[in-house]
Amino acid sequence: MRLDGRDIGAYATKALAKQLGFLPQDPLAPDDIKVRQLVGRGRFPHQSLLALWSQQDEDAVVDAMAAAGVDDLADRPVRELSGGQRQRVWMAMVLAQETPCLLLDEPTSFLDITHQYQLLGLLAGLRDEGRTIVAVLHDINQACRFADHLIAMKSGRVVAEGEPGTVVDAALIKDVFDLPSVVIPDPVTDTPMVVPTVQGARRSR
Repeated sequence: MRLDGRDIGAYATKALAKQLGFLPQDPLAPDDIKVRQLVGRGRFPHQSLLALWSQQDEDAVVDAMAAAGVDDLADRPVRELSGGQRQRVWMAMVLAQETPCLLLDEPTSFLDITHQYQLLGLLAGLRDEGRTIVAVLHDINQACRFADHLIAMKSGRVVAEGEPGTVVDAALIKDVFDLPSVVIPDPVTDTPMVVPTVQGARRSR
């Protein structure tokens, strides 16, 4: 893997963490850590022996918690939170890192549909500000609505990539997911929207 043309293994840990924020599928929090403390760990790359916690760090943590919608949970132990709340706390930690690139593995996991769309809207806003967002999503309609470039994979192999409107069609959905469907324009965004045509679906009368 290369970042800005440089092998990722050539970066020192802190140097890499200033460039790339990573949210894995199943992150583990230390026992008894509170939300504010966990989000604060996103500031690790910016700390040194000569530059400890600053007002800039504090502001970054406060802003990240507000953006992820967890500011009201700041003093709660992470272990007491629901799965969706924990996911938003981890997202806040990544945001507090303030990196130009974000690599997110299923960032909408455990989130209800409202928080899914809020998070994806937040990420779209960061993209529009110039950040690079790479996310693994399994909801194809969400991916089509929010991404400007899709990579479709099957068995570890790239089978299609490009703008959603140019690559997503019924043939691709059948090939990747083995799902019969029709692809129509999303009535809100005009991006591709996949409608499964599997047998047994109830028809409205």
